[in-house]
Amino acid sequence: MQLSLFTRLLYVLSVVSIALSNPTGERQNRLATSKPSIFPLLDDISIEDLHALFSNGSLTSVNLVRAHIERVKEVNGVLRAIGEINPDALDIARALDVERSMGRDNIATKDQMNNTAGSYALVGAKVSRESSVVTRLRAAGAIMLGKATMGEWAQCRSRKASSSHGWSAYGGQVNGAYYPQQDPSGSSSGSAVAVSIGLALGSIATETSGSIVNPAERSNVVGIKPTLGLTSRDMVIPISPRQDTVGPIGRTVKDAAYILTAITGKDTFDNWTSSQPYEETPDYVKSCNHMGLKGARVGIPRNGIDFHLDDSTKPVMDAFEKAIQTVRDAGARLIEEANFSSYDAPAFARNSSIVLDTDFVAGLSDYLSQLVTNPNDIHGLSDLARFTRSHPYEQYPDRDAYVWDRQLSRNITNSSPESWAAFQANVFMGGEQGVVGALDRHKLDALVMPTFASFHLPAIAGLPIVSVPLGFYPAQTPLRMNLKKTMVSVAPNIPFGISFVGRKWSEEKLISLAYAFEQRTMVRRKMKPYIRPTFELSDQLEPTEGTPYKLKVQYRAPVTDQPRLVQRILQKTMSRVFSVRIWIWSVFGFAQSLL
Repeated sequence: MQLSLFTRLLYVLSVVSIALSNPTGERQNRLATSKPSIFPLLDDISIEDLHALFSNGSLTSVNLVRAHIERVKEVNGVLRAIGEINPDALDIARALDVERSMGRDNIATKDQMNNTAGSYALVGAKVSRESSVVTRLRAAGAIMLGKATMGEWAQCRSRKASSSHGWSAYGGQVNGAYYPQQDPSGSSSGSAVAVSIGLALGSIATETSGSIVNPAERSNVVGIKPTLGLTSRDMVIPISPRQDTVGPIGRTVKDAAYILTAITGKDTFDNWTSSQPYEETPDYVKSCNHMGLKGARVGIPRNGIDFHLDDSTKPVMDAFEKAIQTVRDAGARLIEEANFSSYDAPAFARNSSIVLDTDFVAGLSDYLSQLVTNPNDIHGLSDLARFTRSHPYEQYPDRDAYVWDRQLSRNITNSSPESWAAFQANVFMGGEQGVVGALDRHKLDALVMPTFASFHLPAIAGLPIVSVPLGFYPAQTPLRMNLKKTMVSVAPNIPFGISFVGRKWSEEKLISLAYAFEQRTMVRRKMKPYIRPTFELSDQLEPTEGTPYKLKVQYRAPVTDQPRLVQRILQKTMSRVFSVRIWIWSVFGFAQSLL
């Protein structure tokens, strides 16, 4: 399907209206009032499902948008996946027969929504033009339903122990949907959570190092990190032009492939896209082949996996070994020990720090220079650091600015010889010494790895990854907190993923492999989130013409697995009651009160 056909698929919405009813009464749980419906559930519906519904006149885009907004209103008070709803969404839905998508809050849209990277510093700022990927989506007929909450400045502000994945001053703390207070992982956290529970059909995210694939695996969805240069980064708030890439998150490989097809292409505003080896955008949907694994040569870089193992990864590795057999049974030839020739972790950390530090300082200033409205007068990193330290909602110093302090202390720029040498060393390590070397030595089509170990070398070498659901932590898994001790990183039922990694421009092959694996396993269907919205397309909603939707509303009670939730809260509470550290501090506090 070429882009023109994809556009037509998106154009067949808004055919006929659904009957509407009074929204003010309390609606009963969908599980208790199940009734025949022609509509799939919104946390399972696919692009092709919608195509069929619009084609037969069963659904309109206005009602589709309304349904998603109602779902946001139900659960966003708990999960905070969505930072803003687009005030124009319903008007656009009335005007266009479209399918929708969700954008991340560092991708500029020229409308009433903010583009903040999660910071109050950019609230009210206006861009000179819309980002190219959003323009492509709109041209394909998509409505930007809203902005997903993200980790502030793509987690490029604080030390890990000083902040948490998915937190921003402007958007609050994103929580994953598979365990109470779940760490959503990465910085594109809201983008993944929103897709996982049907707040949007798909989303656009960005990755510098793991920020698409990590949130995708923790939300039980599909993430595609494209080759550097396949999608434009124009008017995307940057971390590093030498690593940043824009890609899709979807509930299925095919949905993600549809979105990738829409956003791919050359762009005069991003010179990196000129390296694309083709003039016409590939049709990635055609790569979704059930037999895609048959005859493929797939390698396992064991040394690249082993380096990242710890006491929490055994369930992931157990599931991974079973997945390897699935890949083999599907006709692929598995090459064990397709190892990286070198993986120098200290050099990786040192060089990456230099590249990202110098790129962010330069890239931020360039982005800010293109604003037409800049209410807080932020023109560079020094201005941003000063604003952040003085604004109460930015939670400084509880959430420090260590990364910025380090960046501002460097006496080099991203054009300095030291920065260039660090970049070249990283490209060599990720490419010839790493992924590309392993692929070439063993004549492989792709590498397969657990997602937690897959993204480091592709990040520095600009290589593509497709992550799909692999499994879930088992019921007796001990809780593990993040470094700040505010979020649950590992717990029962939290999802994890498997990734296919390849050479530059190998997205068609990777999508084919990932789709074939997905269709044989269907892992996503094996576990439901502990919290999810109840509003569905079969429900009826009274239109309120001229009244824009806002997030500051009374939330309905979402569906939660109450018995399991109460049990977990009690388990966590009792573990804290009997914690030696808690008792020590309690006794110390009591003693102080007597002095």
